Amino acid sequence: MAHKKSLEALNFTLKDLRRNNNIFGGLMILLAGDFRQTLPVIPRGTPADELNACLKASPLWNNVKTLSLTTNMRVQLQNDQSAAQFSKQLLAVGNGKVPVDATSGLITLTNDFCRFVDSQLALIENVFPNISDNYQNYAWLSQRAILAAKNNDLYVACSRVGKPSALFVLTSDQKTKNVVYQRALQ
Repeated sequence: MAHKKSLEALNFTLKDLRRNNNIFGGLMILLAGDFRQTLPVIPRGTPADELNACLKASPLWNNVKTLSLTTNMRVQLQNDQSAAQFSKQLLAVGNGKVPVDATSGLITLTNDFCRFVDSQLALIENVFPNISDNYQNYAWLSQRAILAAKNNDLYVACSRVGKPSALFVLTSDQKTKNVVYQRALQ
């Protein structure tokens, strides 16, 4: 989500360029997306700083008319029951309809919502099974992702994809050459 100052800067710029003192220089502005998904990033900021930087904290927000889409077209067009169930569960989490544990303040996710693993290696194997056979299959790769709150967690996870069985070097023609097994390096 953009910082509220970005929207306010756009407002002042349009007023100046159009020589019109109405909001956004008299233009209608369309903001699209799910504002629940991301907060503005404030380096070394507190949660209060992030909330204060949201578009909803801007005085301009009082002039916003919110329209909501009610049908998930991707799910409807695919006619996939598991995708429909996942969509409903995700919406319940986003709408705050999932019960919160009074002690921890956390919600409990079920096995039908996500997969639980015991380690990072188990996660990688679950998301990228047989990566050594499929690393050039772009359709297969495009259906997989590991998401994390911090980039460092992703760097560590990405560095472990393809391990621990063998280390390999890919030449420019993408053929495996000079396979060196880990035990030989120790």
